[in-house]
Amino acid sequence: MSRLILVLGGARSGKSSFAEEIVTKLGGLDVTYLATSEVRDQEMADRVAHHQNSRPAEWTTIEESRYISDVLGDLNEGAVVLLDCLTLLISNLLLDDEEFGEGDYGFNRMDKEEEIIVEVKRIIGEAKERNLTLVVVSNEVGQGLVPTYKLGRVYRDIVGQVNQLVASEADEVYITYAGIPVEIKELGMKIKRQFTMDN
Repeated sequence: MSRLILVLGGARSGKSSFAEEIVTKLGGLDVTYLATSEVRDQEMADRVAHHQNSRPAEWTTIEESRYISDVLGDLNEGAVVLLDCLTLLISNLLLDDEEFGEGDYGFNRMDKEEEIIVEVKRIIGEAKERNLTLVVVSNEVGQGLVPTYKLGRVYRDIVGQVNQLVASEADEVYITYAGIPVEIKELGMKIKRQFTMDN
């Protein structure tokens, strides 16, 4: 039986650490870690090294910046998988093979949104079909300042849509604040029922 868990949070909120605790509890040393980051500068290289040092060396690490659903389709049935992170995957797909001019984002927004949504639906579908335990880490990007540039606003909107999609399919959804995780799906559904029940 598949299990989908979404862990949300802002920058340095503790979301990745908490997600690693979840998969350690569920899979021990038999965990597949899917890394979506692309190392383009020293600062990112340092971040990647920090993440690598924080997780067990016995875990299987697969670096894939775009086609996560294909990777999931090749995993053993019932595997415990950590995808870190969804927002980098979205960024990679959004900016794939694009060149940007001043004030422009150089692509058809609707086409890119559809491409990203399709890939995320495929990820969810593969997880269910292969009975995976999939823990997905994603950033909460909608609670800060509105980006001043168009591409930033497009990215923020797509991330918000994708987070809602994954949350709707997830068995559990957590958000982390200052290293403290809070389960929000069960609470949210309880509150929602109060307003949808017939009186």
